[in-house]
Amino acid sequence: MNDVRDDSGIDPVVPPSGAGCAECESAGGWWFHLRRCAACGHVGCCDSSPGQHATAHFRTTGHPVVQSYEPGEDWFWDYAADELRASGPALAPPVSHPEGQPAPGPAGRVPADWARSLRG
Repeated sequence: MNDVRDDSGIDPVVPPSGAGCAECESAGGWWFHLRRCAACGHVGCCDSSPGQHATAHFRTTGHPVVQSYEPGEDWFWDYAADELRASGPALAPPVSHPEGQPAPGPAGRVPADWARSLRG
């Protein structure tokens, strides 16, 4: 694949890694909301989720920018600058997890008392 990353590390042609958090999926866990790495497409869970895998991905790879992977949201977050970016380039589809996939998700793995497990 041709690397077309810009100076901020965003590669708009790379597709997302899947419909859910890669680490939660492999471990049988669950997430609250999802974030997509704008450099490599890795989908990880947000900082309110028990696993906080999107931030862990940034710390491991140094890829600073994620985009919300929630339906109807298109904002970006820059971990390195610790700031919200209201906009950015259009990323390769799909731009969110499937509409029918619940948040928190995935269906069948979210505990009944899930709100108690959210991180502040």
